[in-house]
Order: sequence, then structure tokens, then C-alpha cells
Amino acid sequence: MDKMYDVIILGAGPAGLAAGLYAGRSRMNALLIEKGQDGGQIATTNEIENYPGQVVDEEESGPSLIARMTAQVEKFGCERVSDTITSVELTGDVKKIVCTGGEYEAKTVIIATGAHSRPIGCKNEGQFVGKGISFCATCDANFFEDLEVFVVGGGDSAVEEAMYLTGFARKVTLIHRRNELRAAKSIQEKAFKNEKMNFMWDSVVEEVNGPDGVLSEMLVRNVKTDEITKIEADEDDGIFGLFGFIGFLPNTELFEGQVEMENSYILTDDNMCTNIPGVFAAGDLRKKSLRQVVTAAADGAIAATQALKYIENAE
Repeated sequence: MDKMYDVIILGAGPAGLAAGLYAGRSRMNALLIEKGQDGGQIATTNEIENYPGQVVDEEESGPSLIARMTAQVEKFGCERVSDTITSVELTGDVKKIVCTGGEYEAKTVIIATGAHSRPIGCKNEGQFVGKGISFCATCDANFFEDLEVFVVGGGDSAVEEAMYLTGFARKVTLIHRRNELRAAKSIQEKAFKNEKMNFMWDSVVEEVNGPDGVLSEMLVRNVKTDEITKIEADEDDGIFGLFGFIGFLPNTELFEGQVEMENSYILTDDNMCTNIPGVFAAGDLRKKSLRQVVTAAADGAIAATQALKYIENAE
């Protein structure tokens, strides 16, 4: 560990990539650490329609958008490391990031580790993840070609991913705990026109089962009447799909006890500053009103700009 970075960026989702881009263009000595693929949640999104500046008549996917962001970061010289962070020391003037492959030090840190899918919350769920239960339609839709699929949720992501699944499954049923969707009206209109789309209102999944180790049974409860409906896979299929899209949980466990949080979301001011001088947070792990690619990218740009100002003021 013989190099002191101006800024270390944790995570290569839209927030982290935007921070890397702005840090690189500012000629900061920047390091971006990511343990997996670039893009975070958006890397598994099939269709994006609301990112400003995209060509209206051309389809944009999460991977295509992220590929361009990654190329920009590389163009402006942000250093990259593929590694898993095991611990952090953020409270001193020198910030230390400990990874499985080494340790790194910097004057500032931008936390952009994103969030992960919230579990459906039904009994036996963990036993069937990857064996019928999924949280990524883009990743797993092809496994359910001509099968029946169920989607839990009622927001934009749930409805959009359910419609994407209709391109593979013979029938898609959206299970929602309310009697109306929360998705944008334009998205709802498309869903209601889709002949493969079906809806179970006022319902939640209580339990999942499968005697052969794959998902083939589930119990769905009506939240108003408490009536239980047992759903079984078609005998010829032997399995059905269950996709969960009911929100996300922030990846902030590493920073507990150092960075101030509320319900596991990191608290910042408008300049992405946390309670620790020289430590900034950006993206979906931050407490804010809207979590979208455009707001994550804005957070990252602000965080990198403020990190530079912090260094300049400290010198």
C-alpha cells in the first residue's frame, strides 16, 4: 500500500460510474472498486424509457446504458480494481479500504454500493431461490419459456418486468397486495392491454413448496378476506416461476457504526456529505425521495465535485 488516492469510489453502479467520470475529468487520482459487474441493479433491467437524452425510437437496456458509462470512465483515466471490500476505516483524515486482495488509502471516499432486491417474505423462500424464484427477469426469463410465471409487486419495475416475461412465459400473473397498481399510468396501460397479463389483487404469497426441490406449489392469501388459494404447477410443467419486485434494501452493512443512517439508508446533505468529513454517499443507498438512474448519476457527479472541493480546502 504505497499509493494515496484523492478519492476511492465504492461501487460501479450509475452513481459510482458518474463519480468516476467526474473525478477523472477533474484530474483527481481516483480508484473505483467493484466486486461484480458494472451497473448494479440497472444491469439486469431489460428496458429503460426515462433516461434523459436517449434516442426515443431506439430501445435502451440497462446493459447498453452502463456499457457507455463504463467506457466514459475508462476514457478519463479512473483506475479500476475488481475486489471485495471486507472492512473500512473512514473516521480519520486518511480513509482506509480493506479488501480481500489488498488495502487502499485515500483522502476522500464516495460510498456508492447501491442496494439489493428485497425478499418476497414468504415461508421457505430461501430454499427455492434459483429453483423457481428469481429477482431478475432479464437473467432468468429464458428458463421459463412456455411456462406459467407469477410476479410479486405493483410498482414500475414489477409491471415492466412482468411485461418482459410475457415474451417468454405462456401466462404471467401479477400478484399485488393492493387493489390497484402503483406503476406509472403509461406503464399500466401497456400491461392491461397485454393479453398474457393477469392480476391477483389484494394478495400476498404466504408459502412456497416443491416436493422435488423445484418450485411447484404456493399458497397465496387474500389480505382482505384471509382466504388461502393454493397454486400448483401444471402436471406437464412440474415447475412455475415466481419473480419478486417489491423494492430494495441498501448495501450499507459495512458502514454501520461509522456513517449515520436511518433505516439502513445513509444520511447526507444536498452535497452528498455524510456525518464524516471527506466521506460522501451517492445513489440508492442514500435517504432520498426518488431512486432512479438519473438521480443516481446526479448524486455521483455532485459527490465527486464535492470531494475535489474538500481536498482543495484541506490543502
